[in-house]
Amino acid sequence: MAAVRGAQVSALLAFAAALVALRLAGRLFQRRARPEMLLWAWSLAAYAVAAGAIAWGEAAQWDTRTFRVYYAAGALLTAPLLGLGSLALAGWRHAGGAALAYAGLAVGVALAVPVHGAFAAHGIPAAQHHLAFAPARLLAIAANVLGTAAVVAVALRSIRLRPLGNSLIVLGVAAAAAGSGLGGLGAGGSAVGIAAGAALLYSGFVAPARLPRGFIDTVFTKSRLG
Repeated sequence: MAAVRGAQVSALLAFAAALVALRLAGRLFQRRARPEMLLWAWSLAAYAVAAGAIAWGEAAQWDTRTFRVYYAAGALLTAPLLGLGSLALAGWRHAGGAALAYAGLAVGVALAVPVHGAFAAHGIPAAQHHLAFAPARLLAIAANVLGTAAVVAVALRSIRLRPLGNSLIVLGVAAAAAGSGLGGLGAGGSAVGIAAGAALLYSGFVAPARLPRGFIDTVFTKSRLG
């Protein structure tokens, strides 16, 4: 009974994360004339698909198809596309072409690689239990490391221009990585990390460049009175 309730909570959290990520993807897509916004929109759309796959797997039981969708969208696409968007923001003109080439490779790998082993009724499947190290897991590790490094490096480089937004984006990437990458958290902990990551990314992207002066004064006054 406790396992079923945990799976239900995980499904609800993952579904909420999917809605938040999809909402942010839509807002970014409205500004698709800027290449970084288009790449970030596709990254958040992939994040939403991955979270939706988790919700489906926890609610209806995991199988090979659900796992492939989750792995392709979450492990192979989200962080690398987010990183390429950051590189586009930094001025790399080939980011869009690199994103198309990589996305084709990632989807091809996710569809082609054999998936082995039986799936538990509930609990986000650990990749090492179902995929060989090469090429899928090796590609995911390399692409996620590079994508996350690009996001963090560009965010830190421009943090003085958008201190609040960039800090939230870095925290969101960390939370999402923890949710999807640390099997020791369990399904519930992973879903919490993924939901927190979606909320932090959303807040970071929509945060103003600067907090209003009146807001800062109010917080400072309350802290002194408190």
